Order: sequence, then structure tokens, then C-alpha cells
Amino acid sequence: QVQLVESGGGLVQAGGSLRLSCAASGRSFSSYAMSWFRQVPGKEREGVSCISSSDGSTYYADSVKGRFTISRDNAKNTVYLQMNSLKPEDTAVYYCAAKRRITTVQAMCVMVRYWGMDYWGKGTLVTVSS
Repeated sequence: QVQLVESGGGLVQAGGSLRLSCAASGRSFSSYAMSWFRQVPGKEREGVSCISSSDGSTYYADSVKGRFTISRDNAKNTVYLQMNSLKPEDTAVYYCAAKRRITTVQAMCVMVRYWGMDYWGKGTLVTVSS
């Protein structure tokens, strides 16, 4: 069983930066691919970025590519999302999610409605003002 707790959200002006953290508890964290999703009212959850458990493969949604960076520290059981050059359209609740077995990180982020996730955090709110 894995529990995920997000932190680091808040209010930031457009063009600013935030770093989100997701702390995981439970066994075999290093065996899980990790991901960040976001959701705004009236829209489906969007896969922002995913990272593999071991080989370092990453995926980024086109909307955040070049601005966001996902990383993980298995010794600390934590995954991060560094968000730079934030835009008002980045405003959302950001969720951390984990999956033990994946095909590719792209599939993990893009095909969540089909493949699902093993564990979800409760989310942290990011608000970007204009």
C-alpha cells in the first residue's frame, strides 16, 4: 500500500516558479513510475508529466514542455515537479499518482482513462495570477 501527499502549491504571478513535491510512503517506491496530473473544473484530468521507475524516461505534455521538469529522489521517496514560466492556464489542482507496471511513460500520462493508476494523492492547488 502506498500513500501519496502533495505539497508546494500556492499563489504565484505569471512568469514565476513553483516546485511541487510528492512524498510517498509504503514499500517499493523505487519500483513505481510516478506522475503529475492536473485538473480544472469542468475538464478531465490532464497528464502533465511522468517519469519511469529506473531508466530515467520522462514525458511532458506539449503545453508544459520546456517549462516544467519532473525528477525523483528514491532515497527520499519523493517526486518533484519544477514549474517555471508559469501561465494563468497552468492554474489547477495538481495530483501525484503512481503505477507499478507501465508500458511507456507516454502511455501512463496520455492513456490514464484506459490504464488507470494504482495510487493517487489528494492534490495541491496552484493558482497563477495574471
